[in-house]
Amino acid sequence: MDSFGDALIGDWHRAVYAAVKAVALFVTAAVAFRLTERRTMAEFAPFDWVAAVAVGALVGRTATATDAAWLTGAAALVALLAVHAAVTRLRLLPVISRLVDPPLRVLIHDGQVNRRNLRRCGLTEADLDAVLRQHGHAGPSGVHLAIFEAKGAVSVLPHPDAPSPPGGALPR
Repeated sequence: MDSFGDALIGDWHRAVYAAVKAVALFVTAAVAFRLTERRTMAEFAPFDWVAAVAVGALVGRTATATDAAWLTGAAALVALLAVHAAVTRLRLLPVISRLVDPPLRVLIHDGQVNRRNLRRCGLTEADLDAVLRQHGHAGPSGVHLAIFEAKGAVSVLPHPDAPSPPGGALPR
């Protein structure tokens, strides 16, 4: 076959080998994730994202690399997940939690926007306005607290004496 055909098709033996390794790594990752804690994407802390990206890169690289065996990829995968599990548990210690988790930041306190914390969180006033609208508030004036959580979500607490936003009441 000419070089153009080799570039497009390649060696089918290597393709089969890569497919078998990819399936084996997928099964290994699925079993390993099954044994670890269940955390949804919405609940990912920054260190969770690092672990997810690293696992994806490792599985992808090992599956297609001709110089890396399944055992090598599986060992690296198990090591990454073990470190992730250890960090997850060590976060219960305040000193580790301060190193791993970003701090909570108050964005609004009694209707006053803290622009410094807004900038620290990488949010614009338009971003904050959008979050407030999602929580049923027309602006910051009816908000007691808006807090940028460690996982990147914004919690909005209305003034205790303010009426509930439309659709915000729980059904009876």
